[in-house]
Amino acid sequence: MNSNNRIKLSLMMFLEFFIWGAWFVTLGTFLGANLKATGAETGSVFSTQSWGAIIAPFIIGLIADRFFNAERILGVLHLIGAFLMYQMYNSTDISTFYPYVLGYMILFMPTLALVNSVSFNQMKDPEKEFSTIRVFGTIGWIAAGLIISYIFHWDTPEATTAGALKNTFAMAGAASLVLGLFSFILPKTPPKGSSGEQVKVSEILGLDALKLLKDKNFAIFFISSILICIPLAFYYQNAHPFLSNVGLDNPTGKMTIGQISEVLFLLLLPVFFSRFGFKKTILVGMLAWGIRYALFAYGNAGELSFMLIIGIALHGICYDFFFVSGQIYTNAAAGEKYKSAAQGLITLATYGVGMLIGFEVAGKITDAYKLGEGAYDWKMVWIIPSGIAFAVFLIFAVFFNDKKKISEDAINI
Repeated sequence: MNSNNRIKLSLMMFLEFFIWGAWFVTLGTFLGANLKATGAETGSVFSTQSWGAIIAPFIIGLIADRFFNAERILGVLHLIGAFLMYQMYNSTDISTFYPYVLGYMILFMPTLALVNSVSFNQMKDPEKEFSTIRVFGTIGWIAAGLIISYIFHWDTPEATTAGALKNTFAMAGAASLVLGLFSFILPKTPPKGSSGEQVKVSEILGLDALKLLKDKNFAIFFISSILICIPLAFYYQNAHPFLSNVGLDNPTGKMTIGQISEVLFLLLLPVFFSRFGFKKTILVGMLAWGIRYALFAYGNAGELSFMLIIGIALHGICYDFFFVSGQIYTNAAAGEKYKSAAQGLITLATYGVGMLIGFEVAGKITDAYKLGEGAYDWKMVWIIPSGIAFAVFLIFAVFFNDKKKISEDAINI
């Protein structure tokens, strides 16, 4: 890959995840402070991510892979996204906000696959080259959080009360406009499929891989993947409102520790995976979910603030050791015939079904432990997902007994 294309792809990744990190991290706090949303309403807004994940394969499979260049679709989606962000910025109540965020997430989630397609199309050796491009996405997410906390200070108690978090949508919208225009000068990525081919819904959603569920161990992994997304939803929905509510300074900036941790543990994962195997690796990831929520439940912004920071820093183990390990296991378990379908099925199960259930549960639990205006029994809000994570840990530890060695090739997906 020439240096010009490398720079373009790196900037594309930076902007893609800068946009997401610019508004999604603080969304829960914004909804409560600006739009006075209930826990259930907040859960509905966050679940738009799941609806986007469910619909995304149709946009990719029926349109991007068959008719138009990926970089052009990426540009159009981000230009429309910039308009929707502006409408979200102007929304004053949850009823007007929801349709815009739903439309936005339906358009944004496919872009996650499109930026990968544009990148892979330029690479001769994706296994070696992709990580050096993808890391700029994590840097973009981190940059957004640092800007919110340490440059504009939109997440201070005073600024939050004054409604400053609405500015995150303006910042994300501006970045979306830039990426939308920039996408049209990205390297050309023509459609791979033929417009005359008949496309099956089962192929698009990965349903052909359902045959793998006949394997008891894969079925246990599949069910565990859905269940672990319930506590995951609590983090996305409640972490920032919680940290803000208990008085932790610069909560958005401090939450970027989770992304830094994600990069570090991603580098350690192949070593851990090769030495200890899939089951132990994924169990460590599940255990980390339970521990992090226990730390949130019993920590505070004063003398026990270190517990909150450790809980945030555990994000790398929580995410990499479960989700990335899961992708590796799925890649190995599926074999060549169902490899792509199996990855699609797991994505649908986790970010689609699992997170959809998770946001619904998280919203109801948060409402159940509301003490008053802006006050919650955070201990119980976090103890419940901690308990769920430990329960999934036990289910997986007892019933998953796959002794097969996963090859080096499978680890390097």
